[in-house]
Amino acid sequence: MTRARTALISAGVSGILFGVGLSVARMTDPQKIWNFLDLGAIPSGGWDPSLAFVMIGGIIVGFFGLRLDRWLRLAKPLAGPAFVRTGRTGVDAPLVIGAAIFGVGWGLSGFCPGPGIADLGLVPQDVYLFVVALFGGSWVAGQVLEWTEPSASAAGATAG
Repeated sequence: MTRARTALISAGVSGILFGVGLSVARMTDPQKIWNFLDLGAIPSGGWDPSLAFVMIGGIIVGFFGLRLDRWLRLAKPLAGPAFVRTGRTGVDAPLVIGAAIFGVGWGLSGFCPGPGIADLGLVPQDVYLFVVALFGGSWVAGQVLEWTEPSASAAGATAG
């Protein structure tokens, strides 16, 4: 089997597993998300901490999964052409601003992008506008970043 076909199968299986997991944990239900984000309901006992357990589970799997290449001394991924590495490791203004925008959108809509896309299969009439806006906003943000960030060639020219 070719590496490209393996990558597609791996992505498909991962997506299905992610969607099923979100649905089983009821993380596709905006009310469940709002109940988690409503910290004011803690004194009355109305706060729902279950999303924190889903997040912790994801962090644990991600922590170990993202280190497998080092532990197994893999030169390249099993299903892709190369590992994706980033030089960004610090907290900077774009990260904080993006996180704030994401959080406001999440809080107002009750949809995180993953569960929103998963809900297309469950309640498309309730979520299609969110998903269209999600892709539109992502495209606009990509255009803005392309326009405002210095290109790699320009950065290399000034560094040398």
